Amino acid sequence: QPTKPLIRKEEWERRLHDVSNENVNLNRLIMDYLVIEGYKSAAEEFSQEANLAPPVDFESIESRMDIREALQRGDVEEAITRVNDLNPEILDTNPGLYFKLQQQKLIELIRQGRIAEALQFAQEELAPRGEESPEFLAELERTMALLAFESAPNAPSGISELLSPGQRMRTAGDVNAAILESLSQGKEVKLVGLLKLLCWGEMMLEEKAEFPKLNVLDGTFV
Repeated sequence: QPTKPLIRKEEWERRLHDVSNENVNLNRLIMDYLVIEGYKSAAEEFSQEANLAPPVDFESIESRMDIREALQRGDVEEAITRVNDLNPEILDTNPGLYFKLQQQKLIELIRQGRIAEALQFAQEELAPRGEESPEFLAELERTMALLAFESAPNAPSGISELLSPGQRMRTAGDVNAAILESLSQGKEVKLVGLLKLLCWGEMMLEEKAEFPKLNVLDGTFV
């Protein structure tokens, strides 16, 4: 095979320096990150420093973080109340998301050992929804299977994971994404998308040439 051309570090950095990129575009990427990740105070300060209007109301950032924190500590009722205070249409128009919240509430009841309440809640709130959708029914059956095991370690992983912190985080992530969508704000940080594109571009270019690779941890080329 022919030797691939070598692009030296100095030449590579010069080419990158010649690429035009306005500061306002970089500032928008930073603002996008702060808004989606929920750094309200930092977003407010950066908005003033960069003279950049935020894509959403700052108060909605704080509301999203309160909702996420409520779900991560297992307070589903508090989360639902705050979502409705923010925008009642979010749950009214998204039955899948509402089911996930109700499923999470059932999980929390089982976690707390409130079995009688859990059974009544499942029968009154979740069973009717399970009749409407095979997907909902499968999730309800998976959740109710927790009752068949005295402790989570004895349950199959697909069932015991419902009691893991990751389950709460997934529910919180789904709610956060729905809120962002209702605000016409992207659900994924644009910097993450750019990093994926960078990795793909490096992989494609590596087939054609030898060149310095970016160390994403410290921003240097190796």
